[in-house]
Amino acid sequence: MDNCIFCKIAAKQIPSSIVYEDEELLAFKDINPAAPVHVLIIPKKHIATLSDADAQDGVLLGKMLALAPKIAKEQRCDVQTGSDGQVSGGYKTLINTGPDGGQEVYHLHVHVIGGPKPWRGQR
Repeated sequence: MDNCIFCKIAAKQIPSSIVYEDEELLAFKDINPAAPVHVLIIPKKHIATLSDADAQDGVLLGKMLALAPKIAKEQRCDVQTGSDGQVSGGYKTLINTGPDGGQEVYHLHVHVIGGPKPWRGQR
């Protein structure tokens, strides 16, 4: 899509702070983060919304979700269990779909949001 900002980021026409890239996916830091860690995972293939994905996109969608915990770990906001059994850390994954779902950029993306509180619950 010619006017899609995420397509332009994937094509390296617009700079971004990339944290992961392969043939199908790109992950980069959000320019307006809602938390200390806020990374967006996008397919390089333009899919406007989650509702526009079809059965052929199933593997790609799974790959996007499987990447989220890897990014969370690399960004140091994964779930951790201490030697005392206490669980700490964590992150949120979010896909906004359509205007009533809060989607602002019409290119499918998964938010990986985490880091130390008090950001929790703000989005």
